[in-house]
Amino acid sequence: MQIRVQVGDFRLEEKEKKAINEVLDSGRISEGKKVREFEQKFAQFIGTKHCVATSSGSGAMITGLSVLKFYDKLNIKNGAKVITAPLTYIATSNSILMSGYEPVYVDVDRKRLVITPDSIKAHLESVDDTSNYKIILPVHLMGYAAEMDKINKIAKEYGLVTIEDCAQAHGTLYKGKRLGSWSLWADFSFYIAHNIQAGEMGAITTDDYEIARLSKKFKAQGRMCDCPVCTRMEGKCPKLGRGEDDVDPRFTHDIFGANFKPMEFQAALGLTQLEKAEWIIQKRIENVKYLNDGLEKFSDVLELPAYSKETSYLAYPVTIKDPRKISRKRIRNELENRGIETRPLFGSIPTQQPAYKEFKPKYEGKLPNADYLGLNAFYIGVHQYLTQEDLDYVIKSFAEILK
Repeated sequence: MQIRVQVGDFRLEEKEKKAINEVLDSGRISEGKKVREFEQKFAQFIGTKHCVATSSGSGAMITGLSVLKFYDKLNIKNGAKVITAPLTYIATSNSILMSGYEPVYVDVDRKRLVITPDSIKAHLESVDDTSNYKIILPVHLMGYAAEMDKINKIAKEYGLVTIEDCAQAHGTLYKGKRLGSWSLWADFSFYIAHNIQAGEMGAITTDDYEIARLSKKFKAQGRMCDCPVCTRMEGKCPKLGRGEDDVDPRFTHDIFGANFKPMEFQAALGLTQLEKAEWIIQKRIENVKYLNDGLEKFSDVLELPAYSKETSYLAYPVTIKDPRKISRKRIRNELENRGIETRPLFGSIPTQQPAYKEFKPKYEGKLPNADYLGLNAFYIGVHQYLTQEDLDYVIKSFAEILK
């Protein structure tokens, strides 16, 4: 059956088409003015001093993690341990490993899907030597906020830094502050199915100038250029060689890096979505409330999403309470047959993802909530373009399946 209710949707309307044409007409499609504008406006939206745009959320994560090793006052080296979430999209763990660190998994809250201060504290207390523990990296899965004030307190106690993975949490408020402003730095993804969309693009938000400076360098292959705004086109460059010195900072590299620069197209689309961010967030909140009210009659079978007016929902996560009565596979198949797109809730990385099979012996039986959710939770769309008719159809479909 043709998909009627998608997990995510993106509408190329007149404003989006105009933004793309402006980039084409400018004659520049590589990183330029649109990227700078997006960085400025997204930093304002989150409430941080700096934003560095990248080509993807993974690029942002790898960039931010990698530059910690160049930040002398932090003393973070290859092999450092990073406490993080086992239940999330695999990009977080991949980025940790690709940056030279070791992921350490603690269990999640079964209702809110995020790692908890209690699980972090219990793990640290169980370890004889915490000297190589350097980072706590909560993932705000599906838009749910980890308890950052309590996590920051634990980090301070053990001399660790906190980083937020906000790839799925654009705009969520926690105690009056946006997620992405609670830690040393945070990463965001503007993938097509996310709350604020650009097709592909990522960003780092931070109040720390040095993190922003190093991130700009790293995402451009570690080149010497680190000015907040490039003035080379105006005939000015403070790092250009003088006299017989023929140093060109664009091709002189003082740290290693990668190419994670975004294009102007992505930033232009991101700007159009940022203009309607509050509407997007509010519509998703309203849709979750509507579905929760309509599906409450099935709460003996389904664990419905925790509802909050401050959560910017990526999607609508549902957990099967007793898989002996009805399986996730059956519900997903039945929904898909009715044109309602579904996705499993990722799988617990160290115990259920084949790429991480070497971690399984260490974590088997130690992450009960993540393991259960990885096998029995799934999600459907709750995006801003769903109509009441769509939502009613979802409720009706669940009723037919669970009758």
